[in-house]
Amino acid sequence: MGKDREEIDFSRLPKHVAFIMDGNGRWAKLRGMPRVYGHKIGANALVRVVRRASELGLKVVSFYAFSTENWNRPKEEVDEIFRLCKHGLKSKKNSFIKRNMRFKVIGDISKLPQDLSKLLGDLCEQTKNNSGLIVNMALNYGGRAEIVLAVNKIIEAGLDKVDEATFASYLQTADIMDPDFVIRTSGEQRLSNFMMYECAYSELYFPKKHWPAFNAREFDKAIIEYQKRDRRFGAIKNEIKQGEIK
Repeated sequence: MGKDREEIDFSRLPKHVAFIMDGNGRWAKLRGMPRVYGHKIGANALVRVVRRASELGLKVVSFYAFSTENWNRPKEEVDEIFRLCKHGLKSKKNSFIKRNMRFKVIGDISKLPQDLSKLLGDLCEQTKNNSGLIVNMALNYGGRAEIVLAVNKIIEAGLDKVDEATFASYLQTADIMDPDFVIRTSGEQRLSNFMMYECAYSELYFPKKHWPAFNAREFDKAIIEYQKRDRRFGAIKNEIKQGEIK
């Protein structure tokens, strides 16, 4: 672990890293355990990643925790995901406050169980003025649904013409920067309706490790891979001036 960390260039860290936490069920199946066990161990991986992101000094980490399509999974599995969310919120609440982290949620949480929705809203409110790492959870979230919601808000506002900056201001992610780096575990190579607008220029990384096995060392390896990328945003490298693209 130490060797990987020495190779990280702390002057070139991504500001926002987003995670598609894939492979919980497959990880559990390989061990002869039910899928819900994979979600339980996967919750521990999330805590490890948040801790390492804070140590690195990142600005935002986002986690695709429950998509609008995940309602199609067996009820037992959905209920367990929500139970784990509630347990995590209760057990880590004081840690968020103590560590000056800000908790944020994107997605339609009104469709979630009422007690979970309240816990999410309460933690967002209690940490809204914190200035440290932003932990952004996507729950009952879909990228296309977010775009449609933004369009309807623009119509309701009576605007007949918008530019990209105006459109982005109506997204649920309006107050955070776009992801620099998207990590999807377990080797699958797709975004699965995650931040479709925001990830237009994100670097993508698809490690084969399943999410429950993702740890600080794997995170460091991913950061090192990110720093090998040549981010040009459609321009020629020597035409990009420092500070020109944020």
